[in-house]
Amino acid sequence: MPSHVLRPLLPPGLELDSSGEYGFVAVALVQTELLRPAGLPRLCGRDFFLAGYRVFTTFRAPDGRTLRGLRILRSDADRPLMVAGGNLLTHYNYYRCDAHIEAAGDRLHIQVRTADASGDLELTANVSDATLPAASPFASVRDARRYAGPLPYTFDYEAETHSIIAIEARRVNWKPAPIAVDVRRIAFFDQPTFRGRTPVLAAAFRVTDVDYRWARGVRYPLRAIERERAS
Repeated sequence: MPSHVLRPLLPPGLELDSSGEYGFVAVALVQTELLRPAGLPRLCGRDFFLAGYRVFTTFRAPDGRTLRGLRILRSDADRPLMVAGGNLLTHYNYYRCDAHIEAAGDRLHIQVRTADASGDLELTANVSDATLPAASPFASVRDARRYAGPLPYTFDYEAETHSIIAIEARRVNWKPAPIAVDVRRIAFFDQPTFRGRTPVLAAAFRVTDVDYRWARGVRYPLRAIERERAS
């Protein structure tokens, strides 16, 4: 999407991670296995499907580092417990969805339906086709790979303290493979924020068998950062 369309979606403290005139929204479709709080046995884990919509952002930490990560705009999950727990513990805007995934040879068909229709999605992926979309702003798969992660952080804004919460993810075996996708519908882009704008498909990747863990979030009070930079 053009950068000026995405910037209003960001809270204070975050900047758009852009390339040329474009910013990026990741549509992540994830089959999760055995998710559980750290320290609990595998028996306590839960399997579920997740559709997540995240904008690529950066945050300048007090020590001068530029942290790359994602700001979550919407999340859909096919398990009521995950929706309830996600909304209780995060600001990630979870909604209940029904997901149908069908694999046949090199093709993967994914269909998502939601009660409000705003999370409806349908696409077909060809996992053996590594070519970039014709309209991609990237010159090569190598250039696109820079935006395929792993992006280390998920950022949340805590309005009560005017702070950015940075949650670091630790992943093992993150090896994105470029694939081709035929997108029939992504209703998320029909909302008024994007009205009159047709998203450009930049790239698609598939990752499998990834061990994933989130570290405890770190709070960065923005007022302290703003005072330090003004001095």
